[in-house]
Amino acid sequence: MRTSKFYLFPVKEDPNDASLVSHKLMLRSCMIRQSAAGIYTWLPLGLIVLKKIEAIIRKLHYEYDIQELLMPTIQSADLWKKSERYSDYGKEMLRIVDRNKNELLYGPTNEELITDVVSKDLQSYKDFPKILYHIQWKFRDEVRPRFGVMRCREFLMKDAYSFDIDFENAYLSYCKMFLLYLKIFKKLGVKALPFEADTGPIGGSLSHEFILEASSGESEIFYDNSIHDLNIDNVDFNNSSEIKDMVLNYSKYYSRTSEKHEEKVFQNSTNEKNIIRSRGIEVGHIFYFGKKYSEKLNSTFLNDKGKTNYIFSGSYGIGISRLVAAIIESSNDDKGIVWPIEVAPFQIGLVNVRKGDNLSTEFSENFYKSNHGKYNIIYEDRDIRLGQKLNIMDLIGIPIQIIIGEKNIVNNYIEIKDRKSGKVSLVSKDKIEVFLKKEYEL
Repeated sequence: MRTSKFYLFPVKEDPNDASLVSHKLMLRSCMIRQSAAGIYTWLPLGLIVLKKIEAIIRKLHYEYDIQELLMPTIQSADLWKKSERYSDYGKEMLRIVDRNKNELLYGPTNEELITDVVSKDLQSYKDFPKILYHIQWKFRDEVRPRFGVMRCREFLMKDAYSFDIDFENAYLSYCKMFLLYLKIFKKLGVKALPFEADTGPIGGSLSHEFILEASSGESEIFYDNSIHDLNIDNVDFNNSSEIKDMVLNYSKYYSRTSEKHEEKVFQNSTNEKNIIRSRGIEVGHIFYFGKKYSEKLNSTFLNDKGKTNYIFSGSYGIGISRLVAAIIESSNDDKGIVWPIEVAPFQIGLVNVRKGDNLSTEFSENFYKSNHGKYNIIYEDRDIRLGQKLNIMDLIGIPIQIIIGEKNIVNNYIEIKDRKSGKVSLVSKDKIEVFLKKEYEL
């Protein structure tokens, strides 16, 4: 993508109405624009990041036979009344009456609706287990929306729902999703730590939050740092005992900060020097709630003896739009955003030092035309000051910046700057592909 064609209008100064770093940088870098209190338009740069996160989530769900559907944003109030949750969200739930005086609501979550959907299809024990998910916008009328998309009213969620015949199988599904979430966050290039959590209005008897460590986070956390050494990449998802043991092992070392939880972590830690007190941002939340919704909505199946049983369920959410802001909160500097390459809007920023009839322009044009199909490139081709070009690349967080200057290109060299480390390497123009493969596995 050429910057001369792209919808990119970055702002130099911090906006007055933003206090959180992610909010400031998302506005300055032209990722979002506020439409109303707590409601944002996602501009092209921000939407690219959203879609990259979605793509990674979809790919990993597909690999583990978790199937996608799409449920509506507007739901019937009748289902929520049957589940006795209609009042649980209070004024946060946006309630609507249509022209026929039917009571509707803008869904804050989908436990009722998905339970109603599967109750019509999952009739026999042979139909289980099943896990379904969707990616959809949700609405909660926050009393005081703030911090940009971190705590807004309309937000994008991935939520999955598991369905099983008994507790043992339902707990196994919960553990699989627990480990899948760790894989997802690792693939996104971030460390999200799992913590035991309250179940809140979702309900149930088991819950974990996944928290991205950030100094600005609202959640205070306490954990044993040695748990990072555990390798989840080679987990056999067909080995139920291995899956359950690993989840139990993780659960020993992470807790919300409190005197009770600190004692727990100290008891399980092998070395007190590994214990960390920090802050973080919730980016995912999973719940086991068993028969809570199936009993209320009469969602049943026939077991192997022909007896009617209620379905056992769990739900698993990732805040995709919130995750964008959380990544920025955990990865930024005084120049702007520092994206992990996995979710960066563009992998490579190609900067022509001086536009005109010269060797740097010729090389830049040829490189872009030859490689924009292979690499994800944003090409700074405008006739603006070099300082402005470089500042924009740093502000929007492009991980790899290839800088084409006349003096270097005459000698068959180009500069490649690593956004995260700031390191600048002088690379032969014939060795760019080799360098990118070696240093970035591109």
